[in-house]
Amino acid sequence: MLSIHPSVDGGLKPAASGFAGGTLSCQCKQNPVQVTIKGQCAHNHVCGCTKCWKPKGALFSQVAVVPRDNVKVSAGADKLKAVDAAAAIQRHACKDCGVHMYGRIENKARPFYGLDFIHTELSKDSGWAPAEFAAFVPSIIESGAKPDQIGAVLSRLRELKLEPYDCLSPPLMDAIATHVAKSKGVH
Repeated sequence: MLSIHPSVDGGLKPAASGFAGGTLSCQCKQNPVQVTIKGQCAHNHVCGCTKCWKPKGALFSQVAVVPRDNVKVSAGADKLKAVDAAAAIQRHACKDCGVHMYGRIENKARPFYGLDFIHTELSKDSGWAPAEFAAFVPSIIESGAKPDQIGAVLSRLRELKLEPYDCLSPPLMDAIATHVAKSKGVH
């Protein structure tokens, strides 16, 4: 069986009704960075881009969003550092283990400003919304997947009920286009 990501390989677990959130922890055995998330995540998906943190051996990362006001670094803030200060999404990673704890868009003019990107698999709490789709699928080739493997990857994604896209899902691409149109005064 082709491994996509440890959180989806065994099938998708449904979200818990009334899920109140949880705590994400980096992979450090001692003094881990902890980020407390209030509420449920949205738009959870597996992502093939080369920027997102992936667990060792995974073809994809798993990324969701939450309102930035619902994200609080509750331990180890001094261990966090932005991976690429020039990137649109400021991915804050643990300096010791390298795990990305959350990503934040600081530019108010950017689509998705106000939402932070998180990796729900870093939480021991159960009830997070499951992955809904697969984004930036062809980008896994840039991370080392063989081009002739893509057909098997697409089949496995569909078997897992994760519709594959070359970019984001159509509703998210529509949200980006609407944001851009409004910022240009088109709508």
